[in-house]
This record gives sequence, structure tokens and C-alpha cells, in this order.
Amino acid sequence: MPITEPAILMPDTLLATGADNPGTELWTRREIEQQPETLRATQQVLRARQAAIEAFVAPLLARPELRIVLTGAGTSAFIGECLAPWLSKLLGRCVEAIATTDIVSAPQYHLRRDTPTLLVSFGRSGNSPESLAAVELLDGHVAEAYHLVITCNAAGALAQRAGANSLVVVLPEATHDRGFAMTSSFSAMMLAALSILGGIDALDPRVPVIATGVEGALVQAELLVERLAQRGFKRVVYLGSGVFTGLAREAALKMMELSDGAVVTCFDSALGFRHGPKTIVNADTLIVVFVANDPLVRLYDLDIASELRRDGHSGEVIVVSAQPADGADITIPGMEQAADPDLLFPFIVPAQLLGLRVSQLLGLTPDNPNASGAVNRVVQGVRIHAAQA
Repeated sequence: MPITEPAILMPDTLLATGADNPGTELWTRREIEQQPETLRATQQVLRARQAAIEAFVAPLLARPELRIVLTGAGTSAFIGECLAPWLSKLLGRCVEAIATTDIVSAPQYHLRRDTPTLLVSFGRSGNSPESLAAVELLDGHVAEAYHLVITCNAAGALAQRAGANSLVVVLPEATHDRGFAMTSSFSAMMLAALSILGGIDALDPRVPVIATGVEGALVQAELLVERLAQRGFKRVVYLGSGVFTGLAREAALKMMELSDGAVVTCFDSALGFRHGPKTIVNADTLIVVFVANDPLVRLYDLDIASELRRDGHSGEVIVVSAQPADGADITIPGMEQAADPDLLFPFIVPAQLLGLRVSQLLGLTPDNPNASGAVNRVVQGVRIHAAQA
């Protein structure tokens, strides 16, 4: 395919508020609450750059032999875990979510020299050593390598590293979260990938519905989150099936990060939870179940929620759904007919807010909960070792 020149697509002046000084306001709270706005602005950026994006992506997607790998580290990797099942179905090909940390540590298991590969790299800062190493490994180990970089930081090393057969899409500055835990960067990069790979025109009419759903989740979750946080649960479990298994993993990470490890977390699918992980449940355990709109998937989600409530072993079981008939604790407005990937955006909001409030009640600083410096906003201490081509 005759793509040789790199391209970097940046927003103009859309939503540049991320550079403002919020005074005494917490960055983390601000970044959670701005998501309806940043999601709309992200799609606006993609629409403005649609011709260049489609010129890069469309010829690649027309090739049935193309392999698509969604990659990142931590929260950025979980974007891929959320989207890969849906995109595989939508595009009629295997779309894989493989973390940069897995690619870098064992490239021989994940890279195929003779298979044309599009690596979709997610990076809030774009400065994680593994992100850069994964790009270089693909170029060195795959004969026909292409790169789509989705990042929140135009000055990051990942954006600057763009070479031949590459497209870099830079999202609005406000999505470059200043807080330790990724929140609006997670949702914005996920929306961008869903739009670019699933079709900007196809997603365009859904973005207002998604953004309104996020607004509804913010309002509904506030009082519930306060009550749950005040109870001081020592364990929190997130369950979800289909695209929501990846989201459950991200939700669990948010609590772990923002509580500085003080709250034990677990994630699983509705069916998988019974096979051992259910032993985590006791009176100090909060369980949150994400209920899918997909008719089959939702049956399994509702089954596990009902079972856990009947058992009576947990401190509380919370259900998040878009269906009013479910009697959910949080019901996302106006999204009864939404495809499951669209629900990823409002569903993550209660988990973000709960992690934030627990962090505050523990006396931590949510923007930098790990005062010891054992973990950092941009990972440190990584040594990249040479791999044989």
C-alpha cells in the first residue's frame, strides 16, 4: 500500500481549557465532569480531519488480510479490551487487544512478520517507554507495518515518533488529564478509536446521545456514590460481560489507583465470577454489575446480579443499566436502544466518581494519591531490552 509519509492531525483551538489553572479545584473531579464536553469536542476534531483520516484508514480496512492490534499500557490498554470484541464483529475480522507491556516483553508471541499489521496506539501523554518500544518493535519485526496513534499530547514522544505509514491523531488539550488517574483521556481516546475504525459518519449521530447519557450518569451517581463511599467498603468488585469485561477492569483500576491500594479490587465477567473469584465476597464487599443492552449478554448479567443479591453475602450489589425495567441503581437516560459500546462512556462514570470520593475520605490527594512515589503519572523505571528481529 503506497502510504509513506507520516501525518499528524491536531485540533485547532477546540476545548483548550485543559491548560487553564483550576485554582483549588481538583483536576480529577474536573476531568471526570468535563467528559460530555470532551466527547463532543473529540468527535468535532475527527469530523474536521475526516478526509485525511479516511484516506489513511479506508485502504487498510479494505484489505481482508490486515491484522489490527489495539495497544497501550494500563488504562490505555483497557481501551483496546473494551473495543476489540465490538470492532471484530463490526469489521468482520479479528481485532486484538494486546498491551504494549506484553508486546515489549515477549514480541515473539505477538508479532507476525508476514502479516500486514495496523498498530493502534493509545497514549495520554505518549511518553510511556513501552509505547515507543512497541512501535519500534512492530517496524523491526513486521514486514508491512502501519501505525495509527491516538494521543492527548501533541508534544509527547509517541506523537513525535510518527514515521512512514503512520497517522497521528491528537485530541483536544483538555483530554490530556493532569490528574494521576486517567478519566477523560480514557473516554476520549476510546471514542476516537470507535469513530475512526467504525466510521466517523456512523458515530456522528450517536455522540450527542452518548454525551447526554454521560451527563445523566454524572447526576444520578452523585448521591449514590456519596452513600457508598461513606460505608467504607474494603473490597470492590466490578462485573461486566462482552465489551464490559474490559470496562470492569478499568473500573477496578480506578478504585485501586485512587485509594492508593487501600481498597482491594477485582473484576470479571458475569459467568467467570462464579469460577473461583466469587470467594472474594464478604460483608465488606461492594459489587457493581454493568448490564449490557445486548439481549443475550444482559440475561447473564441480570442472573449474576440476582444471585449475588439472593446470597446476601456481600455488603451491597449495585446495578448499572440503560433499561428502566431493570430497576437499576443507576439507569442511563435515553440509551435503551444504544449499542453496547456506546454505553461504555456513561457506565464508567460511577466508578470514576466512587474512586474519587473514596480517595478523599481516605485523606488522600486524588490528583496524586500515591505520595510515596512508588507509581507515577507517566511510568518510570522501565528498562527496554533489545529483542532479536
